Amino acid sequence: MDALAGLLDGPRARGAFLLRMVMEPPWSVRIEDRAPLCLMAVTEGEAWIRPDAGTAPVRLTPGDLAVARGPEPYTVADGPDTAPHALIGPGGGCTTLRGEPLAQSMRLGVRTWGNAAEGSAVVLVGTYLMDGEISGRLLDALPPLLLLPADGRTTGPLLSLLGSEIARDEPGQSVVLDRLLDLLLIDTLRTWFSRPGAEAPAWYRAMGDPVVGQALRLLQNEPAHPWTVAALAARTGVSRAGLARRFTELVGEPPMSYLTEWRLALAADLLRETDATVEAVARKVGYSQAFAFSTAFKRVRGVSPQDYRKGGLPDRQQSLPIS
Repeated sequence: MDALAGLLDGPRARGAFLLRMVMEPPWSVRIEDRAPLCLMAVTEGEAWIRPDAGTAPVRLTPGDLAVARGPEPYTVADGPDTAPHALIGPGGGCTTLRGEPLAQSMRLGVRTWGNAAEGSAVVLVGTYLMDGEISGRLLDALPPLLLLPADGRTTGPLLSLLGSEIARDEPGQSVVLDRLLDLLLIDTLRTWFSRPGAEAPAWYRAMGDPVVGQALRLLQNEPAHPWTVAALAARTGVSRAGLARRFTELVGEPPMSYLTEWRLALAADLLRETDATVEAVARKVGYSQAFAFSTAFKRVRGVSPQDYRKGGLPDRQQSLPIS
């Protein structure tokens, strides 16, 4: 498992919110749903995204793709200064700014919503409903809003396929759309982190190193294995000291520290997303005793595994509107 494969096991689309938004100017929608991640692409006309985090508005034209990283609010509109007409808030409510419901009145068909059936602007929206510790390791390296222009990108066929599939209502359609959304996200992140001057996480960049990259994949693929630096060095064909030095240099922390963080991040997601016992979670991530796992988890997270699970989902994990 490499960094992007690990990402797919984090915010992987499962019943994601997907929408074809069809609008005729003037229009402006304020987004305050606190969702962890949203992909947007214009297929017709144009749209502007205005973040609240001090970032300049960006303009999307056909083929451009934007990623908005929550939970910060933002506005999607026909222009950089158009005042919002609608509000999408936590829990999925779509209303006017005065709180009057809008979801049904603006429904235009299967996964289609807007103010005009033949509007000049068409925006494909794909929002991840789940967030997690593994996904956060990569997503936290993204800016609040990123834009990838259509020029030089390879996702044109994917966007065309998503546009044709999003309004269909066929058996298994939700799974098809989830996987298309995953493919778009992966291509977007690969493109973003490979651009000149990109500030990818150190461990992401280290994946390209023939030794450290192999070590990272071993740790990520086999977290339950009783790893030592010596065992890891033997599997990668270098000396123990050489691996420890190069791993720390490229990743920013020693191999065993990285492994502990990876195990506890996996455990945190398992506690939130499954009903496995604490003992089962401990074994799955490489702890032979639940007590040792609980001690390590509380040291890093500040709460016991049981209390972490009882805490429910993080605040930014919200359901999405207009389903």
